[in-house]
Amino acid sequence: MTIVQASGTRIRVATSEDAAVLGAYGAQLMALHHQWDPKRFISSNDKTPQSYARYLSSQLGKDDVLVIVAEEDDAIVGYCYGAIEGYDYMALRGPAGVLHDLFVDPQKRRCGLGRALIEAAVDALAQRGATQIVLSTAYQNEVGKRLFAAAGFQPTMVEMTRQLDPRTP
Repeated sequence: MTIVQASGTRIRVATSEDAAVLGAYGAQLMALHHQWDPKRFISSNDKTPQSYARYLSSQLGKDDVLVIVAEEDDAIVGYCYGAIEGYDYMALRGPAGVLHDLFVDPQKRRCGLGRALIEAAVDALAQRGATQIVLSTAYQNEVGKRLFAAAGFQPTMVEMTRQLDPRTP
């Protein structure tokens, strides 16, 4: 099902046939975060693409989950994963649409694909009843923070991490 089509790019709901590419992109997303802060973010390994693909495939078709892909010339060039979630007392928020992943192939960045995926995801989550959309991004992700701000998101929370000496009880 096509959600948006413009300028040679089609944004559509992901299918199980997309799993391998989604897994590879998910592994790249993990590796990028680990590169930014290896103490905070887990690393990827040779099994990560298959594990990520299996996880995202398990989410397909769920009413409260959205996995969409950007496609150009029959090749997937990015994806977004989000969900409708209920109250989260640990995050101090009510029900919301939550964007968990946004990834655009490095060769296709700065062409508007990230913004198109965000807008398609926001629209789809709003159609499912979301009145608020939240996301988290790595503190070091300056490009992502600018993209999210340009898409209308504003900072509301800062995660802080303290590494402990492994010998500390």
